[in-house]
Formats: sequence, structure tokens, C-alpha cells
Amino acid sequence: MAEPAADAMQAPRGRFRDLTAYLTEHRGVLGGVLVLSVLGAGLSLAQPVVVNRVIGSIGTARSPAPEVAGLVLLVLGAGLVGAVHQYLLERTAEGVVLSARRRLVGQLLHLPVREHDARRAGDLVSRVGSDTTMVRAALTGGLVDALGGALVFTGALVGMALLDPLLLGITLGVVLVAVVAVVVASARIQSLTRSAQEAVGRLAAGVERAVSAVRTIRAGGATDREIARLEAEAVSAYGYGVRVAGVGAVLWPISGLAVQGSFLAVLGVGGYRVASGALAVADLVTFILFLFMMVMPLGQFFSAVTTVRTALGALGRIQEILDLPREDADDAPDRTDPAPRPGSGAAGPGEGRRPVELVFDEVSFAYGSGRPVLERLGFTVPAGSTTAIVGPSGAGKSTLLSLVERFYDPDAGSIRLDGTDVRAMSRADLRARIGFVEQSAPVLAGSLRENLVLAAPEADEDSCRAVLDAVNLLERVQAHPDGLDATVGDDGAGLSGGERQRLAIARALLADTPLMLLDEPTASLDSRNEKALHTAIRSAAAGRTVLIVAHRLSTVAGADQIVVLDQGRVTAVGTHDELLSTSELYRELARHQLLV
Repeated sequence: MAEPAADAMQAPRGRFRDLTAYLTEHRGVLGGVLVLSVLGAGLSLAQPVVVNRVIGSIGTARSPAPEVAGLVLLVLGAGLVGAVHQYLLERTAEGVVLSARRRLVGQLLHLPVREHDARRAGDLVSRVGSDTTMVRAALTGGLVDALGGALVFTGALVGMALLDPLLLGITLGVVLVAVVAVVVASARIQSLTRSAQEAVGRLAAGVERAVSAVRTIRAGGATDREIARLEAEAVSAYGYGVRVAGVGAVLWPISGLAVQGSFLAVLGVGGYRVASGALAVADLVTFILFLFMMVMPLGQFFSAVTTVRTALGALGRIQEILDLPREDADDAPDRTDPAPRPGSGAAGPGEGRRPVELVFDEVSFAYGSGRPVLERLGFTVPAGSTTAIVGPSGAGKSTLLSLVERFYDPDAGSIRLDGTDVRAMSRADLRARIGFVEQSAPVLAGSLRENLVLAAPEADEDSCRAVLDAVNLLERVQAHPDGLDATVGDDGAGLSGGERQRLAIARALLADTPLMLLDEPTASLDSRNEKALHTAIRSAAAGRTVLIVAHRLSTVAGADQIVVLDQGRVTAVGTHDELLSTSELYRELARHQLLV
């Protein structure tokens, strides 16, 4: 079992500079947004001044019509600018989410296999979905708006200071108390949001686990237990959500009280100053208008503090994945370009391909700090040969293939392909030379064709039909009205286990690589299809090197050599007949399978 990665145990906090890094990608549009913010602020700040002139013209011979017309134009202009501003802001927010999702998807598919082994798939998916959506809220929730609103706030303060410094002082005293309370309380939101998103991630992982194994769960009568398990995760997420809501419930009244308190204070003190003749009615009305203009960006500030704190909680989970080293981070600096796959259209089947030699030299490997799975393992797979790996479960057979593919690297020793240590090759170059059929034979949701040409996207129809015929699957495909375009569901739903296995083998055959790795290729096949597949493997072995892991000895009895593994060590090497005479373990395996 792989151990959890250390990074998974120490999740970093979201940083504001990580958020601004996404914003700088859209600095052109954001520049336009800020220009519109300045323009909107100017149009808004001009309105109280015009209102002051309209009130001042009352009782005089001068007509207020020009000022009224100007006020109408200012209001309409501010509305138009606000609409364009909001559209650009929303578009930028969507662009930020797109950037975050692109980075996450690219990073997830380039993470080392050990990271995928240590993490739950549903939790990783939730980071692409719900966590990135919360980052979007940081923009639409007021971050950029707050920057533009700062201009209105500043302009309103200047106007209020010119009208009556005493009233301004009273207003700022009330507002300052509210600002301090919001900043202190919002700090709690970030940590709570992260905990809430982690709970949502666990819930998503649990749902993914249950849905992917729904047949097993129902057959085992465990449906109600799984529902209870998922409900417990949902309750945990609910609890954190309620705590976030509780902090938010404290913040919103603070904002309202600041507005209401400042308004009542201005109205009371301002009314007294008007009655005493220290302040004109028009100036008091203008001051109150400026106060309301100051209130809107103040609300934006409160909203921005809350939403940014919330977004940073989710952003910490995103950055946790983005900060992990990619699988190719340790590729050799002098790596070559990937070798073209013959089946991809670079060459016809078998053209330019020559078999390769594979050497295991004193290879040792352990998952994390666990016991060694392979210990000082050494043998050679001659070029053009078919070599089989057999042994009891847990002997390290599948791990050995993972090391060839460089899903993991050996802790000691080396694996050499035609004399070159595979660690001196880029993974892309190495894997372009290998066809790999996994034991579980995964099938991707989509069409049969998409699965078949995964490693050979340029393969033509005739090549596809040829490999399907080789694995005894062509008749099944032709019987479907959609043929190769027939749809398969998640995990190959709609195909039998044997059909999934044969499709995976056909995919490897179509790639037409010089080295083929087969992990239990006949595990899900009946005797008729197993016989047909033996013929296909013998045909595929012509002109290439084949390394095959098998429990069924009948699958590999005709191999050029058979390597017997036990507890991570090579105990015997030879042909089927030789091993029956020299290897007690091999004789025991053959006896259990009625081959002797």
C-alpha cells in the first residue's frame, strides 16, 4: 500500500498573492474594469453636487431645468457604465475560474502515481469543481468592485470634509468600529471555509466510491450502511457550513449597524446644526447623499473581506495540488523528444520497429516506508523474446511492470532498456516505446473507437478492425449498429470483463510498440477467448519484446522464458518444462492449476 504523501498531511493556507496571480492573467480586461470604475465613480460623485445646485436654485429666478437634465444624464450614464463594468467583471471571474481549472486538470493528470494512490479521486474532483467556484466569488463578491469603490469612498470623504468636518468625524468614528470588527471576525471565516471544503471533498470522495461500486454494495446488502456513512459526511459538511454562516451572521449586522448608526448620528447632529444656522439645508442633504455614496463602497469592502477570506480557504486546497511536483519534474535534463508510436500514423504496423532488450539489475523497491516489495531482483528479457513473470499473490509482479513504466522509480538498482537506464530517458520517450495492458483493463467512458485509438489517434479503420479481429472482438463490434462508435459507460459499463480485457489488449496492439507489458491479460477470459488471445499474443510477439505477468500458467507455458518470483525475489528462471523439474514453487503452482 502506498503511504499518504507528506503534502497531503500539511495543507498550506491560501495566500492573497496566489489570488492576485490569477488576476494578473487578465490585467488588460481588469484595467478596463478599473477605468470604468473611475468613470462610474466620477458620475456618481457629481450627482450630489448637481442636487445641491438644484436645491440652491429653489426660490430664485434661475430655472433648475439645466441641472435637472444634467442629473438625469448623470444617472443614466452611471447605469450604463455600471452595466458594462459588471459584464466585464463577470467575464473576468469566469476567466479566472477557467485558468484555475486548466491548471488543476493539467496538474492532476501530471501528478506522480504515488500522489493518486495517496488521495481520494472524489476529493480531487471537488477541487476542480466547488473550490474553483468559490475563488470566482472573490471577484463577483466585491474584490475588484471594492477597488473601484475606494474611489467613490475617497471622493465622498473629500466632499463631506468640505461640507462639514464635524459630521465627517462623527461618521468615521462609527465606521472605524465596524471595520475593525469585520476584519477580526472574518479571519475565522478562512479556516472554517477550508474545513468546510475538505468536508465537501470527503463527501464527494465517498459518493464516488459508492457509485463506482454500487453493484458490489447492493449485492452485499450494504446499501443502508453506505447511505449512513455518506449521511455522516454530509452532516459534517453541514456543521462546518453552519459555522461559516454563524460568523457571516455576525458580520452582516455589523455592516448594517454601521450604516444605520452613522446615518442617525448625521441626521441628529446635522439637524441641530441646521437649526442653529451653522449648516445650510442644501449642504445637509448633500452631505447625506455623500454619506450614502460612502456606504455602498463600505458595504463592498465588508463583502470583499468576507468573500476573499472564504476564497482563500478554497484556494489553499487548490494550491496544495498545484504546488506538488509533477511526475516529469525529475526527468533527465537531456531528455529526447518522444519516439513516434508506429500505430499513430508515423509508420505502418511494424515499420521501423525493432525489439528491445530489458534488463533488471539488482532492483529493490518499497512503497513509502513499508517493507520491500522487490529485493535485489535481477534478470534479463532478451530482445524479441516473450518472458513471463509468475508467482503467488503479493510477490511483486505488477509492481515490476509499474517500475518499467516509471510510475515509480527503484529505490536501488536499475532497469535498462537497450542498455540505457530508464531514469535517463524522459517518461514520454520511454512510454512511447511501451504498450501496457493493466490488470484491471480500465475502459474510459466514451466510444469504443476513442478507447481503441487512445495511444494511436491517427490509426485508420482497417488497422482498428485488424487488432479487434486479433483479440476476437471484431464480431461483437460489428454486431452493434454503431460499430466502433458504440458508447460505453464509466468503467466500461456495457462490456463484459472479458471484453474490457480484450479491448485493452487491442489498444496496446494498435500502438505497435517494440515492448509490450501485459498484466494478467487473460484474467477475465473464458477458455475459448483465452485460446484466441494466445494466438493474438503469439502474433503480436513477432518482432517485439513481450513481458507478461500471469497467474494462469496455461497462458505462459509456451513463453521463451519464465521468471518465478516469491516475496520480491527471483527464485527460478527457465522454460515451462525446465521449471517443472527445478522449481518447487513452480511445480506447486502448476499442480494447483492441474497442469501436471
